[in-house]
Amino acid sequence: MPTPTVAACQTDLADLDPPANLATVGERLAGLDDRVDVALFPEYALTGFVADERVHDAALARDGNALDRLAASAADYDVSVLAGFVEDAGDDYYNTVGYVTPDGDRTFYRKRNLWGGEADVLTAGDDAVTVETSAGKTGIVTCYDLNFVDVSAEFAHERVDALFVVGAWPGTHSENWRLLLRARALDGVRWVVGCGRTGRRDLPDARVVDYAGKSAVVRPDGAVSSALNRDERTLVADLDTDILTEQRDFVGVFAEES
Repeated sequence: MPTPTVAACQTDLADLDPPANLATVGERLAGLDDRVDVALFPEYALTGFVADERVHDAALARDGNALDRLAASAADYDVSVLAGFVEDAGDDYYNTVGYVTPDGDRTFYRKRNLWGGEADVLTAGDDAVTVETSAGKTGIVTCYDLNFVDVSAEFAHERVDALFVVGAWPGTHSENWRLLLRARALDGVRWVVGCGRTGRRDLPDARVVDYAGKSAVVRPDGAVSSALNRDERTLVADLDTDILTEQRDFVGVFAEES
C-alpha cells in the first residue's frame, strides 16, 4: 500500500474576497508535487472571516460556483482538497469545511464549537464527520474543536487513523495550537495534520488579528514530525502507516478484549 502524502498549505487569506482566495488556492495546488494525495487549506480559506454581517455577503453555497471551481481544481491536479468557508445554507450560516476528491465526491463538516464572535453571526453544527482518505479513516476538525476532549474521544471510538485539522489560530495563543495538535494525536494514537492560517486580518471596523501559522504534522506518539513557523509555505509530509501500526501495537489502545 503506497504511503499517503499530505500537504498543509499555510496561507494568508483575503478576508471577504472569495475570488481572490479561490485564485490563491488554485495557485498553491498548481505548485504541489505530483505525489501529494491530500492538500489542506486553513479555516475559512475560501472566504476569510469577520464577526459581523459582512461575512454573510461573502458566504458560499455548497452547490455554488465557488465549490464547483474547487472541485474542478481537485480534478485538474488529481488531489483531494480540504478547505474551509462560511457556508450560506439559506436560513443559517455555518463555519464549514469541504472535502473534495478528484472524482467529484464532496463531504462537508460544520464546526460544532464556535469561538468568540463566531457565535454572533454563525450557527454551530451538530455532527462529527469522517471521510475515507489515502491516510485511512480520517476525522475532520476545525480550530477551536481541538480544545474539546469529547470531540477527540468520538474519533477514538471511531478508530480513525488520522485527524485533519484546519485552523485560524491567533498568534498570541500559538503554543496552545501546537500543544493541542500533539494531545489529539496521543488521544487516539493517530496521525494529526494541522493547517493554520498565517498573515494578518486588517479590515475597517474590525479587530486586527495576526495569525499563528505553525502548521504541523504530528506522529501517533505525539512527537512533531515536521512543522512551519509563520511564513506562507507548504508543508509536505508522508504519513507512514507502519509507524501508526507500531505505535498502536505498543500502546495497546485498540487491543481487542479477550
